[in-house]
Amino acid sequence: MKALLDCARSFRRRADFESGEYRKLAEGQYPEALFITCSDSRVIPALITGARPGDIFELRNAGNIVPPYGQHGASGEAATIEYALEVLGVQDIVVCGHSHCGAMGALQSGDDLTALPGVDAWLGLARPELAPVLAAVSDDPSMPEVAQRNVVNQLAAVRSYPSVRQRLEGGRLRLHGWYYEVDTGCVYEMDDDGRFRVHAG
Repeated sequence: MKALLDCARSFRRRADFESGEYRKLAEGQYPEALFITCSDSRVIPALITGARPGDIFELRNAGNIVPPYGQHGASGEAATIEYALEVLGVQDIVVCGHSHCGAMGALQSGDDLTALPGVDAWLGLARPELAPVLAAVSDDPSMPEVAQRNVVNQLAAVRSYPSVRQRLEGGRLRLHGWYYEVDTGCVYEMDDDGRFRVHAG
C-alpha cells in the first residue's frame, strides 16, 4: 500500500498539471466509448487501449455483467449506460471479458457461495444464460469459452436498453465484444459471426 500512496501523493507532479492538458478536463468529459469490463485488478482498460484521461467512460463489476433493462430498480449499470448515451453521447460500447476470471471460474466450478450472498445473487444474473457452456467440462483455467459466451450474453443485455436499441437502429451506436488474455496481452475481437479472433494491428 505504501507504494500506491507514494504514487498518489506525487501524481500531480508526475502528471505535469501545469502543462494545461489536465486543466482542460475540468471543462467537461467527451469520452469516445463506454468500456464495460470486470473489476479484476489485472484488467486495466486504459493500459489495454492506450486511453488518456477523458477518452473512455468505464463500467466495472464482477464478471462484466449487465442486468437486462428493467430487471432491477436502482442499478449502477443502468445509470451508467443511460448517462453514457444520453448525456455523454458515446457512439461505441465495448463489453470486454477476460481469461482467468474469478467470477466465471465460480460459475464453472459451481462453488458454494452461501458465505457470499451478494456475489451469489450477482452471478445468478449470468448463470442461466451460461448454463449450456458451463455444463461442458474443461481443464483450461483460462476458461475462454465461458468468458467469451458471457460477453455475447452481456451484449444481448446491453441491447435490451431502449436508448441502446434506438441508437443502433439509427446507426448512431456500435457494439463491440472483446476478450482479453491476461497472460499474453492478446485482445480478441468478436466478429459478425460471433467468433472471437485476434486481429493484426
